Amino acid sequence: MKLLTLLSGQELSVRTRRNRGDCNIIRPRRVIAHLVGFLTFIAVARHSGAAAPQFISGVDLVEVYATVTDARGETVGGLTAGDFHLFEDGEPQTIAAFAAGEFPLSVAVGIDRSFSMRRWLEPSKSAARAFVSALRPDDRVMVLAIGSETETIAPLSSDHQSAAAAIDRLDAWGTTPLYDAILAAIGAVEHAKGRRALIVASDGVDRYSETTATTLIGEARRRDVLVYPIAVGGARPAVLVELAAVTGARPSFVKDARELTSAFSSIARELRFQYLLGYSSSHKGSAEGEWHAIRVAVDRPDVRVRARDGYVSRR
Repeated sequence: MKLLTLLSGQELSVRTRRNRGDCNIIRPRRVIAHLVGFLTFIAVARHSGAAAPQFISGVDLVEVYATVTDARGETVGGLTAGDFHLFEDGEPQTIAAFAAGEFPLSVAVGIDRSFSMRRWLEPSKSAARAFVSALRPDDRVMVLAIGSETETIAPLSSDHQSAAAAIDRLDAWGTTPLYDAILAAIGAVEHAKGRRALIVASDGVDRYSETTATTLIGEARRRDVLVYPIAVGGARPAVLVELAAVTGARPSFVKDARELTSAFSSIARELRFQYLLGYSSSHKGSAEGEWHAIRVAVDRPDVRVRARDGYVSRR
């Protein structure tokens, strides 16, 4: 992973959070260290799997994980800090830290096993197994079965073989309180180490959730988990489109079961390469709970930048 120190001798502070666009979103962090120490931390985390600080408030350094793709949807490498422009609440921010490459990954794979998914369950299982097999040895994965209840059938670990075996044992059962399940899945992975992501394969139909679509979107955008919905059967639920956008991910829509493996593989490629940008916010004195919008642009034609669309300040 390439690391670049743009500012040194700057003090940061870090605290972990304990609760469960095309824009870019960010994740604030507080770290008691100089910027050079922060970059050293990233390097150590890449090799050791050490827990990364989480989405927070009152930060001295705001961090933004960004994915850059070309017109074909392939990730774009080779960018430098000078290629990026960061804006908070419409005001340009100075990029103080920059890293490019692979980051430690903790990913939850949620598979809708409800009866409405009968014809899609086996292809979904096959695609999920291939995704798990393609993970790097130090990547951690958990598997969630989504039915009338959301069940963790493989806990978060680097034991990919056990995760694949758990997927094999899945059978059809129950209905789909999908919004409840997605919110529970976000909560299950949000405190894990490294980057956190959730992939959910479902027909996109919610039944009997206590969580509303509005609540789901609002909760997801405040947490530090990329959510990649894969909607099967040709449906394009608006809530899944928005869910992906506010978390800095993207949705996939699959009409043919043979496309499922490709959808999972595309997400895997994207997760392997991202950019991490850090900046000192020009709104440090903002009130507790204030929302700050983030936008990231790149000086390249025909590219798309995705990341979370903002953060809530905390003290």
